[in-house]
Amino acid sequence: MGFGGIGMWQLLVILVIVIMVFGTKKLRNMGGDVGSAIKGFKKAMGNDEDKSAANTDKASSASLEQKKEDSTFENTTSGKTAQKQKENG
Repeated sequence: MGFGGIGMWQLLVILVIVIMVFGTKKLRNMGGDVGSAIKGFKKAMGNDEDKSAANTDKASSASLEQKKEDSTFENTTSGKTAQKQKENG
C-alpha cells in the first residue's frame, strides 16, 4: 500500500531523514505551532459566524419590533376611525 507510488519503506526512510535533519525537539515545536495556528483559525472562523448570526438576529428582532409598532399604530388609527364613524352616525 502506498501513496502515489511511494511505498511504506520509502516513507519510513524519509521520516528518518527528516528526524535526523531537524531533530525531534524542533519537529515537536513546529507541530505545536501548526496546531496553534489551526486552533486560532478555527476560533476566528467561529467568531465570524457567531457575529454574522448575531447581526441577523438583531436585524430580525428590529424588523419584528417595527412590525409591532406599525400594527399598534394601525389598530389605534382604525379604532379612532371606527369610533368617529359611530359618533357621526
